[in-house]
Amino acid sequence: MNKAEEAALLLSSLSVYRGVKTRTVFGAFYELLCALHEQPGVFLEKWGRFACVLGTRGYADCLAYCLSKAAFYDENAFSRAAAAGVADSLEENLKAAVKRDIIAINKAGRLTPEDILEGYRYRAQLGDIADTLPRWGTGKPVEELADEEEAFSRMSVYYRKNGCGMYARYRAFIWRDKRIEPVVFPDKIQLSSLRKYEMQRSLVIDNTTAFLKGAECNNVLLYGDMGTGKSSTVKAILNRYYTEGLRMVEMPKDKLSEFPLLVERIADIPLKFIIFIDDLSFSGEDRSYAQLKAVLEGGLAARPDNTLIYATSNRRHLIKENFSDREGDDMHRNDTMQETLSLSDRFGLSVNFSKPDKQVYIDIVLGLARENGIETDESSLIRDAEMWAVGRGGRSPRCARQFISSLLAAGKNRESGL
Repeated sequence: MNKAEEAALLLSSLSVYRGVKTRTVFGAFYELLCALHEQPGVFLEKWGRFACVLGTRGYADCLAYCLSKAAFYDENAFSRAAAAGVADSLEENLKAAVKRDIIAINKAGRLTPEDILEGYRYRAQLGDIADTLPRWGTGKPVEELADEEEAFSRMSVYYRKNGCGMYARYRAFIWRDKRIEPVVFPDKIQLSSLRKYEMQRSLVIDNTTAFLKGAECNNVLLYGDMGTGKSSTVKAILNRYYTEGLRMVEMPKDKLSEFPLLVERIADIPLKFIIFIDDLSFSGEDRSYAQLKAVLEGGLAARPDNTLIYATSNRRHLIKENFSDREGDDMHRNDTMQETLSLSDRFGLSVNFSKPDKQVYIDIVLGLARENGIETDESSLIRDAEMWAVGRGGRSPRCARQFISSLLAAGKNRESGL
């Protein structure tokens, strides 16, 4: 039995890590090995498809790394147990199966194009075509799997820290069609890029770190003027702490009735989740706020211990109230008003982001200019920043960032001759 045939049989018999064969590159490689006894037309088609997806994904020089990395994102009995911190309690037969699968994956990753051509039954029929086939490099497997004797314990540590399945691969998710779907390209904003509002952000950061440590913490409402960095603060916190087991699921306001279904999906996952509700507000006729009140406090479908709610709003009182609402024939009008105004009080921590005054706005502009290497006369920069704010309805951190972006774009256009 040659190397390619042995690898094909080993991958066919994967047990714990059987799911890796559903990954695009891994699956294409496995199909190629399964075509070792097929006619040249079939074999060459599998070869071409594999070379295409391997190169497209950026792994043309590191097959072993690509195949072994697929194990990071596989959800199986071992990865789930390791993420929960109980991998050592698994039965010995399952542990042995894990180690055998890792050896099989590594052997497959070491196969060179020549190994596969040598193992192909109809090699002679390929003629000169074999010499023109695209090649790839094997490289090395991921560090955690490089030492097969230590792989079980190292992977246990990885899953414990990063979770498994899609929660190991992604940090941000969105609730859509009653499913948790990953956000492939999340906002990369960092806390270091946010200017001013240090006190407000420190309150949210302290609450988040307490949450990650399992200490007492609160649901959070970030409210205030538009463009002051409320949503950016929440997203930047995720980018800062996702390596410590934090994940985030954005939930649209109109799906609040599905909150019990969402938390049911994540309650047993050994990670910490922030349920993010952006731009939260309700009209007086919108009674879905009652669903949120039940979620925040007092409902039977309470949030699990690994979940917090972070919401942003431009309003301190989340329910829009008109003067006409104070009139009418409601016999218990005061009780009704108290019900609508009390929703924001259900958040244990409310943090106000108010519109900056002129000096704060200018400080933000100057700080962003320095950060982006913009060298210009300060007085001219301040004058132009003020004019920019007037044209956009007022000063705010968002306005400052947009102003700096316009300067950077103008500079690049001048450099390119546009």
